[in-house]
Amino acid sequence: MLATDRRPSLADGIALGLIATGAVSVGIGAIVAVAQAAATLFSPSPTIAMPVHDVDLTALDGVAGIEGATVDSALATLTAPPTAARWLLLLETALPALATVALCAVVWWLGVSLIRSRPFRASLGWMFAVAACLLMAGTLLGQFAGGIGRAEIVKDLAATEPGVEDVLWTLLVQFDLAPVGWAFALALVAGVFAVGRRLQRDTEGLV
Repeated sequence: MLATDRRPSLADGIALGLIATGAVSVGIGAIVAVAQAAATLFSPSPTIAMPVHDVDLTALDGVAGIEGATVDSALATLTAPPTAARWLLLLETALPALATVALCAVVWWLGVSLIRSRPFRASLGWMFAVAACLLMAGTLLGQFAGGIGRAEIVKDLAATEPGVEDVLWTLLVQFDLAPVGWAFALALVAGVFAVGRRLQRDTEGLV
């Protein structure tokens, strides 16, 4: 275990403690969000955001300053969506939440390590690497699962009402690539901790 002789000041310790506590709170919030999503999706009549083809928003017709308005999504309350679709939509929330919990755990451990003046623990490097992988995979796979889940709902509705495909997208997967950039940043941080630990070991060997 590599440690430094200098302890953080009281103010630094309080700040690091608040950061670590905040990370734990965010992680708990992510778990609660998954539980709420599960309760909603597995209710008898869940309300789900569904992407729609550009549909005119007639409520704004005649409003001064607005030439035209369309909507690209609608909240649909379904009577009996397929079970597979419910699980896929739950994964849309659960997978990114898993990445959030992993990242919060790393931030909490980093805060504790800094308070104890042990910033270059061997575990921090691989924990940041795992968090980076989970952030990239969890976000992208979650978005993909959400798109497939909504496609299953449209397929089920179209079996009795084919015209629904003229309003709802048969398959639409919208990817947000911002988390991928954050994942690469976390991977870089993992590399920094690995190099820092190696340099500190080499420095201590010269003393």
